[in-house]
Amino acid sequence: MLSFKNVVKVFGSKTALNNVSFKIDKAEIVGFLGLNGAGKTTSMRLSLGIQKPVEGEVRLFGKDPVENRAVLMGRIGYLPENNPLYTYLKVKEYLDFVKEIKGAGSYDDLVAKIGLEDRLNDKIENLSRGYKQRVGLCAALIGNPDLLILDEPTSGLDPLEQEKIREIIKNEQKKKRSVIFSTHILSEVEDVADRLIVIHKGEIVYDGKKPKGKGSVEKLFKKLVK
Repeated sequence: MLSFKNVVKVFGSKTALNNVSFKIDKAEIVGFLGLNGAGKTTSMRLSLGIQKPVEGEVRLFGKDPVENRAVLMGRIGYLPENNPLYTYLKVKEYLDFVKEIKGAGSYDDLVAKIGLEDRLNDKIENLSRGYKQRVGLCAALIGNPDLLILDEPTSGLDPLEQEKIREIIKNEQKKKRSVIFSTHILSEVEDVADRLIVIHKGEIVYDGKKPKGKGSVEKLFKKLVK
């Protein structure tokens, strides 16, 4: 689905990623953890072909995401941490726009699952942060993407809403789709992910099975980034 091989990314004098390598396979849910500035968002932007590595190789479905971005984006669902929604549009107008771009079919089932039925005629600018996050997630899921890349997917949501989003992510795996998501809620990784990747100061410091037991992810994470 997605692979990094010895990837280096530099911004000016700052090395954002240093010799980063990992793979995401089919039907995996991977928690991607790191402190602020560790390189999580940079990795996601490279995955999408928004940026190019200075060194190394990024492959999305076996192809260069920069050179093949127009073709590959139809197979991706992306939710950035700060989603640049067209806030002057109504929710339905925005989702229709995304559907048209992706060449997708109906998204009515997603609206019901995510809980946007009563907000379709509301302007996005008038929504709470939590509802804006729901709109972004719904847009990411339109078109049944093979790979979901989610940057803080439950940000701004209350505990019940967070649980709903976690269930949606788990259901994507049942459909043989893959998910890589970043979060600061370590219990979320414990609940949802199969595998854990930890990045610290631009380098992968852990890539393996999620440790078992309550609080085990937090314990491992603190040990790795102290």
